[in-house]
Amino acid sequence: MRGITRLGKVAAVRGVGVVSAGTAAPGAEHPAPLRRRLSDWAVLMIPAAAALLLNGYQLGKLSLWRDEAYTVDAAHRSVGQIIALLHRTDAVNGTYYLLMHVVITFFGTSATAIRLPALLATAVTAAMIAALGMLLARLADLPAPGLTGLLAGLLFAAAPEATRYAQDARAYAIVTMFATIATYLLVRALMAGTWWRWAGYALAIVAAGLFNLFSLLLVVAHGLTVLAARARHRRRDPDVPAVRLSRWLVAVIAAGLALAPLAVVGASQRSQIAWLPKPDWGTAYDLVVSFCGDRPLVVPILALALCGSVAGLITRSRFQATQGAATQGAATQSQASWGPATPGAVGLPWLLVPPVILLTVSQQGTPVYNGRYVVYCLPALALLCAAGLAAVASVVSRALPRGWGAVAGWVPSAGVGALVAVLLIAPQQAIRLPASRPDNLRAAAAAVAAHGRPTDIVFYIPWNQRILGMGYPGPFRQLRDIALGVSPVASDTLLGTEVNLATWRHRLVNVSRIWLVTSIGHRKLLKSADPLDRMELALLSGMRLIGRWHAGSDVLSLYGPRKAS
Repeated sequence: MRGITRLGKVAAVRGVGVVSAGTAAPGAEHPAPLRRRLSDWAVLMIPAAAALLLNGYQLGKLSLWRDEAYTVDAAHRSVGQIIALLHRTDAVNGTYYLLMHVVITFFGTSATAIRLPALLATAVTAAMIAALGMLLARLADLPAPGLTGLLAGLLFAAAPEATRYAQDARAYAIVTMFATIATYLLVRALMAGTWWRWAGYALAIVAAGLFNLFSLLLVVAHGLTVLAARARHRRRDPDVPAVRLSRWLVAVIAAGLALAPLAVVGASQRSQIAWLPKPDWGTAYDLVVSFCGDRPLVVPILALALCGSVAGLITRSRFQATQGAATQGAATQSQASWGPATPGAVGLPWLLVPPVILLTVSQQGTPVYNGRYVVYCLPALALLCAAGLAAVASVVSRALPRGWGAVAGWVPSAGVGALVAVLLIAPQQAIRLPASRPDNLRAAAAAVAAHGRPTDIVFYIPWNQRILGMGYPGPFRQLRDIALGVSPVASDTLLGTEVNLATWRHRLVNVSRIWLVTSIGHRKLLKSADPLDRMELALLSGMRLIGRWHAGSDVLSLYGPRKAS
């Protein structure tokens, strides 16, 4: 029996070679034929190429928004200046700023250049989710595992939310990539729990955490997957799950220790997310819609995800009902290595646990939820939907009369896939419109360039609106920012520091025209304005409005002296 167990482990490690539960495919104990290896590589490369083409289309068309302006401003500094900045603020984005410093050094600060790392990360994610989908489809005895993996990769590449962050010069696409790599390595480690596989898993977790600490919630989801493995096989081979649980714990603890210094610094700078509102049920629904792509897609996408969640359980039940006692005994031993790695056991916790934790914590205490913080859960939805399509094909194939062939079973799944593809066209177009971003810094700069004068003064209310002049700084440099005390670089901050009222009054000379840069909701913000803001508003109250320009959610108003009556 031990020999059978070893054989099962070898089959699990090398292949991705299991084509039906408990039955080793020909060649599973030997290197795969060249044709199969080429087809497996095609499963990875096609989604990656699709992600590059689809998400790279019009990569630099849209204006930078304020978070991307922060990226440019911080990453454009020297390494020493970036490190000095991180001591004061934004330490959680330090790894990303250092990466982007290299990118900017070689490729410049155009929108296309600074978004390129996110695009490449999205392509890698599409390839990795395809690899994971193919692997889990084989382990769950789903039909056409290569096609299932291909669909998983393509569904992710076509998701509007994936496009949104592939065209965003922030770290979210990179975090998603490392989260997907970590999940793939977890499944492989569960199949053959050698230390080097667990070490790779720990490194992937560390990499994800370095780019976003909230990605560590993925570890909780992975813990549920590992516990599912232990529960399913505790009675079959108690030693194997116990070893894997301990090794997973060691890997997680090692990753936690590596990230502990960053976590401590990040906690000390938590005032950075004080602007986050308390979420409600509408917030949760908005997350569902954004992940699905659009409201008409919610029902079909969630239905497919539900089918994918139970796909492995259905095929296992079918196996246990049809296999003979002797074959079932041998298969039970071989399944001890890979049995729990179903699409549902991997994808469902990955999809649900991080958002639920952040939403729950935000309800009970200080809000910490933002949809951007859980984008790394999006590949799980693509994985479950692809498994759902395969599960539907499996059920239909068994229901059809003999002789119809396996291809006929995929007809309903193909129809659903075509419907999803058609429904994705409109949201894919919408994600490339200026309205899909909260700011339009290019339009703001164009308004100042067209109407500004070197003698004009600019007021930013509230102070964080200064970032609007930093995405495309050229036109704003001609305006006098009399409230700026110390520049961002000199003060080791993102926005610089304000002067006191006495200095502001001293600088307030030769005032003829004033630009007010604020947001659409500025009226609410002004109720709690600081003394300097109130002085600036009082000055504006005695002037007339010359013009007003909207740039996304931001408003630029130009004031001049009142005309003599």
